[in-house]
Amino acid sequence: MTSASVAAPTWQEEIFSILKEGGVRQVAYVPDAGHAHVIRRVHADPDMRGIVLTTEEEGVATVCGAWLGGERAALLMQSSGVGNCINMLSLIQNCRFPFLTLVTMRGEWAEFNPWQGPMGKATQGALELMGVTVLRATKPEEVAETVQAGFDAAFQGGEPVAVLLSQSLIGRKKWEGTK
Repeated sequence: MTSASVAAPTWQEEIFSILKEGGVRQVAYVPDAGHAHVIRRVHADPDMRGIVLTTEEEGVATVCGAWLGGERAALLMQSSGVGNCINMLSLIQNCRFPFLTLVTMRGEWAEFNPWQGPMGKATQGALELMGVTVLRATKPEEVAETVQAGFDAAFQGGEPVAVLLSQSLIGRKKWEGTK
């Protein structure tokens, strides 16, 4: 059985369903294994558009541009990408755009890569300093409710919101270098 044929955890499908049912038409992302299921589902859906980014700050602009064009969008990224977005987040504050980002965390539970640690520890604080409301899901049974709350705050309340998805949800990452 290949990894592609293994069923995704329920919480990942719930995230896709919330985006789809909420009318999100564009999903911007930098490729990330933690978001892989949602990304595949977006690309398979004829009513949604997946937008591959070269850097996360492009995603902030993409989400804002989608809103100006009359569409809802979401940004998927890893915690290490949050640092790339700090200056661009001022666009959201100054123009009062609704904003939803889903952030898979690194640098916390069972992290093998020391380069992920600093931004993993600073992600929540950095977002909050930029005026983004931060919600966190650490258990599979919390994901749908937390993402829905973030979605509602963004698109009904007009708030910038980041939902942090704990590294423990994704599972232990292993280095697969040469021996």
